[in-house]
Amino acid sequence: MNFPLLLFATSLLVLNLAVLAGDWLRLKSRHQNEESRTETGPLLSATLTLLYLIIGFSFVMAVTRYDVRKNSETAEAVAIGTEYSRADLLTPADAAKVKALLKKYLDQRLQFYRERASVTMEDTVRLQTELWSALRPALAEVPPPLMGVLVTGMNDLVNAQRSTQAAWLNRIPIAAWALMAAIAIGCCLLIGYRSRRRDWVAFLIVPLSASLCFFLIADLDSPQGGVIRVVPQNLIVLAQSLSDSK
Repeated sequence: MNFPLLLFATSLLVLNLAVLAGDWLRLKSRHQNEESRTETGPLLSATLTLLYLIIGFSFVMAVTRYDVRKNSETAEAVAIGTEYSRADLLTPADAAKVKALLKKYLDQRLQFYRERASVTMEDTVRLQTELWSALRPALAEVPPPLMGVLVTGMNDLVNAQRSTQAAWLNRIPIAAWALMAAIAIGCCLLIGYRSRRRDWVAFLIVPLSASLCFFLIADLDSPQGGVIRVVPQNLIVLAQSLSDSK
């Protein structure tokens, strides 16, 4: 589901084919009459209600996950900025080294949000290890109360990154997508089967609306492959403020 536009085109095609398949069954059926058409009416209404109810729940799930990813980006910016400020508690030489690594780490996190494929988990862990390696010997030069402050800030930085990683991996389950697809196909089959004649406007309403809903849900649920993305605004502002403070 990382390609919402492809999902939209595919679902629109499949659902239109389902409507045409139902219309073909109508033409081939010899036993369909007004009574059978009336009997399938409540079934179609119930199925359409179920379809758009599940679509509504899935949309809420996608919006919630999008909000979590935005909040994770904010938490990362706060953690990096806080640790950068706390680096002034170190000696000037150690502070300069830690701040340089934090700026490098900030650039990497910006690149992650803009081009996730170019930043691997190994790259992130390697840079975090470098930060710990630079901070550990520097702690010997500061009083014990300040050690806890610096270590806590570094822990917050790492935990914020891991929360972001978890938020990006938390997607709408495949089973939910499969259920929506199955119900949508069933609805389109019934629409074609219950029609009295081939009305293309009526045939296109449900496939188009359902495909648009699928596109929007997939777009919100996809961290990297859609139109709606999490813009790392807080990280950008932090990077600009650190550049201006040189």
